[in-house]
Amino acid sequence: MFRRVYGNLLVILTITAGLLAGCGDGGDRVFIQNKGSDSLLIVAQSWAEAYHGHDGSVVVAVSGGGSGAGLSALINGTADIANASRAARPEEIALLEERGSRLVQHVVGFDALAVFVHSDNPVSSMTLAQLADIYGEGGTATTWTDLGVEVPGCKDQIIVLVGRQNNSGSYAYFRQAVMAESQEYKLGTLDLHVSKDVVELVENTPCAIGYGGMAYATKNVKMVCVAPDKNDACAVPSAASAIDGSYPIARPLRMYTNGDSKGPVKTYLDWIMGEAGQCILLEKGYAPIEEISCP
Repeated sequence: MFRRVYGNLLVILTITAGLLAGCGDGGDRVFIQNKGSDSLLIVAQSWAEAYHGHDGSVVVAVSGGGSGAGLSALINGTADIANASRAARPEEIALLEERGSRLVQHVVGFDALAVFVHSDNPVSSMTLAQLADIYGEGGTATTWTDLGVEVPGCKDQIIVLVGRQNNSGSYAYFRQAVMAESQEYKLGTLDLHVSKDVVELVENTPCAIGYGGMAYATKNVKMVCVAPDKNDACAVPSAASAIDGSYPIARPLRMYTNGDSKGPVKTYLDWIMGEAGQCILLEKGYAPIEEISCP
């Protein structure tokens, strides 16, 4: 057995497959393996830590890797819960159906997928069409001057495109929400592993623009106000704008199980969707599944 510490969370990893099952034979201790979306990673780690305080007999091992990695692990039987910031794809659903089971979706909250620029960038708002022109294959916006601004410290004004890897739910959702369904990302887009890396690159690169979960924002980046169309009001990503739908790149955050959740996994998911779990979600900058009053 190996032990690694992520922040305050003790993550217990084991090479024994039986210990990874939510209802596995772990003696007096139950291990739940939770893997997937990096957009959900911050709150998933906080949930796991708080839940261990709530029920010390349960240890939730949390890891990222992207929505695709989480769903793949769930399908292959090496995870009990897959975190996903996108809906499961038909081929993922079919894989479990072929084995006589099914993917069951649990919506646990909402996230606004933020567009990040450097703190010195004078851009304050953009439309979905402008974002598609920047990121989409065939788009004509290649410099900041194409958008009518000059960015201090950006010598040639060429836009540095930063995105996520194609196994990420953020990658898939941004394409779905911003670009034409058949449109690919421009060649040369820097595809990074996690939202934290996107933010770090943008805050150190005046020419850059990136997207990722709003919970990863820092004081050294600016979150752009986004409008559906040029004649519409723009909205800044926040829990409130995700809940009321005014932010146009908001999405549900999902957890998937292999069939209906049972035993300790069901109890854990019920706790996440209850007051304690939802208040942690709100504290971390995400939107709860319904209005909630937190201490």
